[in-house]
Amino acid sequence: MKNNALGKENRQKSWVPLVLIGIALAYLGLILYIPAINVFYQAFNTGVAPFFHNLTQFDFLHAAWLTLILALICIPVNAAFGLCAAWAIARHRFPGRTLLLSIIDLPFSISPVVVGLMIVLVYGRQGWIGNWLVEHGMRIIFSFPGMAIATAFVSMPFVAREVIPVMEELGSDQEEAAKTLGANNWQIFLRVTLPNVRWGLLYGLILTNARAMGEFGAVSVVSGNIIGKTQSLPLFVEDTYKQYETAAAYSAAVILALLAVVTLVLKEILERKTRIQEVE
Repeated sequence: MKNNALGKENRQKSWVPLVLIGIALAYLGLILYIPAINVFYQAFNTGVAPFFHNLTQFDFLHAAWLTLILALICIPVNAAFGLCAAWAIARHRFPGRTLLLSIIDLPFSISPVVVGLMIVLVYGRQGWIGNWLVEHGMRIIFSFPGMAIATAFVSMPFVAREVIPVMEELGSDQEEAAKTLGANNWQIFLRVTLPNVRWGLLYGLILTNARAMGEFGAVSVVSGNIIGKTQSLPLFVEDTYKQYETAAAYSAAVILALLAVVTLVLKEILERKTRIQEVE
């Protein structure tokens, strides 16, 4: 009787992982796999030629170019900020350190639409300094600078959040040794610190690029979504779909999806590199 009870219990336990895996796959299928497959199907259901034709239209090319420029601006800016913030937080204890960490995490907890509204309230015509900027010929809202500010804000935390744990784990022994040997701060940073945190930095840059290229909410508020002027690629997808130009919308969505796939592949490669480095 005891053996029968144990066997029954083991059979019940063997079903638990299968049920949980089935639930997880069903959930992912409903919210991720099926919608993603549908995007690709809709983009190619009339053939490959119409798909590539949609990618040669001026509005799409301008939106893609604008998105690329936004990413090229935000990546170095957030890389510099992230490295400085990580150095300060990981290597020093100072009043306000916890507050600084909270500020860095702010874009994770605030809706991007609220971020866009905050930028409008500061730089808009009726904002704190918006009228002064307009009087001096500088336009932020409904123009490229506002889009760059919004994109930089929402993609701000990734480099810092990836580099800080790496710096804390490595400690400062190598840096102190280099300082003892006569190296100045720049030499220590470039020859000791930066090589040690390179994988975490690259990981943060990949995530920053993905967020910058895919940002919709904040950019939508501050850009005005002007076709051929202030329309990024995510805004192009939304606008063309609303205008019943579904083929163009799905074609652009495929490009964004492929960018996401490339990001995931690079992310996995860097994670493996990091694990190998930790083992060594």
